[in-house]
Parts: sequence; C-alpha cells; structure tokens
Amino acid sequence: MIPRYSRPEMVKIWEPENKFKIWFEIEAHACDAQAELGIIPKEAAKTVWEKGNFDIERIDEIEREVKHDVIAFLTSLAEYVGPEARFVHQGMTSSDVLDTTLAVQLTQASDILLEDMDKLLAALKTRAIEHKDSICLGRSHGIHAEPTTFGLKLANHYAAFDRCKQRLLAAREEIATCAISGAVGTFANIDPRVEEHVAAKMGLKIEPISTQVIPRDRHAMFFAVLGVIGSAVENLATEIRHLQRTEVREAEEYFSPGQKGSSAMPHKRNPVLTENLTGLARIVRAAVVPALENVTLWHERDISHSSVERMIGPDTTVTLDFALARLTGVIEKLLIYPEQMQANLDQLGGLVHSQRVLLALTQAGLSREDAYSVVQRNAMKVWTEKADFLDLLLLDEDVKGRIDEAELRASFDLSYHTKNADFIMKRVFG
Repeated sequence: MIPRYSRPEMVKIWEPENKFKIWFEIEAHACDAQAELGIIPKEAAKTVWEKGNFDIERIDEIEREVKHDVIAFLTSLAEYVGPEARFVHQGMTSSDVLDTTLAVQLTQASDILLEDMDKLLAALKTRAIEHKDSICLGRSHGIHAEPTTFGLKLANHYAAFDRCKQRLLAAREEIATCAISGAVGTFANIDPRVEEHVAAKMGLKIEPISTQVIPRDRHAMFFAVLGVIGSAVENLATEIRHLQRTEVREAEEYFSPGQKGSSAMPHKRNPVLTENLTGLARIVRAAVVPALENVTLWHERDISHSSVERMIGPDTTVTLDFALARLTGVIEKLLIYPEQMQANLDQLGGLVHSQRVLLALTQAGLSREDAYSVVQRNAMKVWTEKADFLDLLLLDEDVKGRIDEAELRASFDLSYHTKNADFIMKRVFG
C-alpha cells in the first residue's frame, strides 16, 4: 500500500485510528450487553462510553513491552476509563475483537468498491451506447475475424463487471459476520446474547459457529472475488492496449496537453494507464492464494493467518479501489476512431465476409466441404497476392455457376453483421 496507488477514503479504513475506534466500539457495546444481563454494573458500561479513549502512540509503547496488540489497547483504554475498566473484555478473547473488526473493515471496503463499480458500469454503458453502431473488426487469435461494433465490445465488458458486482455483493454479505464467543468459541465465559447485541450494533450478522476465529473460508471467498474483479480489469485494459497499437489504432488513452510519452522519443503516446492497470491486477490476484491457504488453521485457532491478513486486507482493497477508479477515467476519456476501424475492415480486401459467401454457396446447393474449398482458395490469394476478395469471387466459375453477382455483392454488406446489435444491447442493459 503506497501513496502512488492509494486513494484517501479507502486508506482511512485501514489506518490505526479507524481500527482502534472499531475495537473500542466492540468492547463498549459488549459492556452494554453485559450490563443489561446483570453481569457487570450499568454504571461501569456507562463510564466506558463516557471516559473511553485511546492513544495510538501509547498503545504502540505498551505493545513494545507486552508484545500483544489487544492487551496494549486494553491497557491504554484502562488509563482513560479508570477502575471500571476491569469490566471491559469480560469473557472475551482477542479474536473476538480482531475478527469482528476485520469484518467491519472489509464491509466498509466493499461499500467503496461497490461505488467504484457503479461508476465504472455507468461509464461503460455510456460509451457502449455511444458506439453501438461503430462497426469494427472482431478478432480471434488476434487475426481479423468478422465485423462487430465497438459498442458491443464495451457491452461485453459491462456485462462482466455487472457479474463482478453481484459477486462482490454476495462476498460482502458472506464476510459481514460477528464472533463474540470467547476462548475456543464455546461461550463458556460470555453469554451468546452479548454477541447478538454487538452484531446488531456493528451492522453484522452472527457467525453461526466460530472456533476461536471466524472461519477463513469466508475470507478466502472474499479475496477470490476481488481477484476475479482484478482479472476483469486486466481483460479490458489489455483490449485497450491492443487497440492502441500503432498498427491498429482504433482506440487510444487520452493524451493530455503537456504529457510526455518517452524520455527518448518525443513522438510516443503510450498506453501507460492500461499497462499500469495490468500490473495492479496482478497485485490484487496475488492475495487469492494466501487467502485460500489461510483456511487451514490448527485446531480451534492459530495466528498463521494473521500476518497475511494484515497485509492483504489493506493492500488488496486499496489497490483495487485505485484500479477501478483509474479504469473509469480511462473509459470516460477514451479516444475512439471509427474511421480507423473502417480502414482496418478494408485492410484484407473483404475477407471478413468469407463466411457469408460460404453460407450462400451452401444455400445454393454446394456441399459445405466444396463451398469451403472454393472460398478458401480465393481467400488465400488475398493473403498472398493482396488481391480483392470480391473481384476474385466474381471471376471464379464455381461461384458464378451458383450465385449471381447481386447476391454475391449483398454478401459483402457490413450492416448484415450489426443487425442484432440493438437486440444484444437490450439484453445487456435492459
């Protein structure tokens, strides 16, 4: 988590101030519940709220001695609360605080990421509709295939991010659980009603069964979803990078006045933002395997997962937040060149219409194998001799004997390939 790829709102979630604030709220709400149950004096619970505070530097100082972060926090808190602090953390264990706090932080992070995705989806929808009829090449294996539209390209990515949003909503729901169950999760020293109260106050659900920790398959699922979103980011970024190549140049990142592309070559306009996004996606995905490995813990608890989560929690959410915001900006300002799309469509002398000719010949009675052979032998001449595909077909006796010139020319109509664009767009956007 470095400032270059961080945005303040997401960073704030992982700062000590927010973490200790959540710790305090968990402890104070637990005191309220215990007071209502008659386990601790009501005045003690009231005092915790009125006097409770913490000092981050003091917590760090205490932790250097005791080597335990929760104890350091409780000691600092007691210095503010006074004698009633003996009622704080009654029957609780450190994981009750740590795991519930992580759940709160991940739900807070999820809410920001969901806002990010809404903005990206809005940008993709706007540009997709704008270029619904901008005919361009579809490519398979990087080679010219058949025509599509740039709007359909973007609609495809919109659908992918919409699926990602639904996954993130489900992951947020799954991660948002509270555990206040005490050592080894048996509630031996704390009433389950305390957990119910804290969960309600913190906006979480109750974890049905926790050992001494919330089961880490929940976290594995959460980070796996972030990894999938990262891959969706990279997929769109890679498409833009390919389209910006000099030989293609159908779309291009916005190049601002005064921007420099190269320290050596003043002419350069490089796809630096989408290249950056490709790298950031790798960082997001890098959290997935450690999160999966965290599922396996010794018996009722160990802390092998702890160091991992202290890093992947902030790093992954901060990085993905930045990446989604950057990608939204790329899409909003993306330079799109329909004229170059048409030039590229014309580049291979009409070969993009080969399937239509094939189908016309089969409809005229030629076997598929023979029709394929006729179309391919003419197509290969276009590759090797730079001839015009339609001209070659008009001279081919096997073609002339099956379909007339008007029907053949009709097979080269670009609009044929976009006739269902509205239908597809309606399925995507409603």
